[in-house]
Amino acid sequence: MSITIYHNPACGTSRNVLAVIEAAGYTPNVVDYLKVGWKAETLLGLFFAAGLTPRQALRETKSPAREMGLLDEGVSNERILAAMLAEPILVNRPFVVTAKGTKLCRPSETVLDVLETWPAGPFQKEDGELMIDVEGHRSSVT
Repeated sequence: MSITIYHNPACGTSRNVLAVIEAAGYTPNVVDYLKVGWKAETLLGLFFAAGLTPRQALRETKSPAREMGLLDEGVSNERILAAMLAEPILVNRPFVVTAKGTKLCRPSETVLDVLETWPAGPFQKEDGELMIDVEGHRSSVT
């Protein structure tokens, strides 16, 4: 199965998602979107496939969204998209694209929804939180 992850290596959630994908035996296409930036058609395609609007995919914390006035209620999706194209950090992450679908994988466990094969359990996030239990089931610990 072909997998693409739009990844921010400085983000713990993004690192956890990449680790799950790799532990499941996949070799994903990793796109460091902070380095390569976004193209409008790529970003709009991700949003459409994931069922999100630019506002829903806007990274509100640890980004310049507030300072740029993007959190105000009246800001249009077009203005948010334009800002995302200019400042890639404004896009929440990670997005994962597989044959099973496209997801904004926050929390990181949501990547399991688009993988055909999961890693063997137990599987923990980098902070030690259990994601997949010893029997190979999604952990109920949140």
